[in-house]
Formats: sequence, structure tokens, C-alpha cells
Amino acid sequence: QYSPDNVAGADGVNDPTEITFPGCSCLTSSCVVDACSCLCHGENYNSLCLRPTDKEEEYARPVFECNAMCQCSESCQNRVVQRGLQFRLEVFKTEKKGWGLRTLEFIAKGRFVCEYAGEVLGFDEARRRMQAQTSKDSNYIIVVREHLHSGQVMETFVDPTYIGNIGRFLNHSCEPNLFMVPVRVDSMVPNLALFAAADISAGEELSYDYSGRFHNLSITNREQKSLEDDNSLRKPCYCGSRTCASFLPWDSSLFSTP
Repeated sequence: QYSPDNVAGADGVNDPTEITFPGCSCLTSSCVVDACSCLCHGENYNSLCLRPTDKEEEYARPVFECNAMCQCSESCQNRVVQRGLQFRLEVFKTEKKGWGLRTLEFIAKGRFVCEYAGEVLGFDEARRRMQAQTSKDSNYIIVVREHLHSGQVMETFVDPTYIGNIGRFLNHSCEPNLFMVPVRVDSMVPNLALFAAADISAGEELSYDYSGRFHNLSITNREQKSLEDDNSLRKPCYCGSRTCASFLPWDSSLFSTP
């Protein structure tokens, strides 16, 4: 079933449609830093492009868009991901990777491309679904972990297997042209937004790094050892990049016993 937005999972733990954030009181057509409560962490976008993280910043800043409770206009420059698809994309059959997704028009670096939308699950339901899969099943469940300054880790589980959008057709690449950013609009349940990591030509396949390491910290020795230990369970990678890791990223956390 197609849905352009996240929906509540069958377990009912998270409801992404719930509005829990207060809105800004800006009465202008477009909000500005220092005057808008939604921009307390700084400007998110510049001419529809995601503002790049400064080199001296150790962590990526959280992205909060203006929401349904805000008094600013629908044309506010802090409303990007919530507007949905703006580019013509096409699902196509690849040679080795099954279905894929490509763009039919040029996409500039930093532009929002699409979401990875589906059922938002709790940990227990996500683990149950993962453990029920066989080696022949395609896995669409993504786990996104956000590390806070306090040391806390926030986890989001999204599964587009049964309900989702075109994001489920995106293939992995070890040198991707998209990167994922959790963007929050109406609540703390994030939209998993994919932005262009570079200028993308018409006809080019769209991809992102399933592990999230692209645009993030390098892999640690501990993670590398874990990956090597799990190679027997992992699927081969056919991205064809110069730095291909030979295997698709693997997260064993959902296979651990409670």
C-alpha cells in the first residue's frame, strides 16, 4: 500500500500523525533566525537546500521545520520536507539489484529528494519482524540512531514493507549520492529525509548508505570486528563503487535476545 508519509505501526507504539510541538508565532511569510522558536538551533535551509554542517561542529544540528501549529505562511522557507516530492523520479529494474529509483531531472546538491516512509514501529515489533524474515526475504526495516550530547541514543524504526513510499526502492551504495537526515515537523517522531549529497544528473540512479556512515563518523574497530563476524549472514553488495565493501550493511541488534 502506497503512503507518502509515515503511518503508525501495527503495534501502536508511535503515532507519527500526532501533533505535539507548539507552533511559532511568526506573522511573516518566512521565518528568520533569532525571531522564530523553530529556528533556535539555527537556519536549516538556504534556497531550499539543506544548510551544510560547519567544519568546526562536532555534531550535526537537529532539524526542526515549522509545523501545523505555526502562524507563518505555507511558503515559509523552513517548510521543505513537509512539502513532499518536488522532482520526477522513476522506479526501474536494475541488472543485479532488483528494483531501483532514478531521477528524471537534474537535482542540485543539498536539495530534498524524498522520504523513507513507512510504518513507525517500536523496538519489540521491529525485532519480531526482523527475526521472522528468511534469507530469501528482502529487508526494508531501517533503524536510525541519533546520539545526543547527553549520551542518550534515540532510536527510530521504519518499515515500508507493507505500507510505504518510493523510498523503499532506493538501493544501497558505498559511494551514494543521497544522505539521510532525521527531520522533525509536528512531533519527535522524525521524517527520514534524503538529501542530495552532490549534483545529480537526469537518469542517474539514486542511492544512500544503509549504514548511515556516509556524512557521519568513520567506522570504529569494534564495529568492523562485528561486521566481519557477521559476514556469513550478510548479503553481497553490487553498488560497483571504487570503495565497495562487498557486503550490504548489517545491524545485528534486532537479532539479539531480549
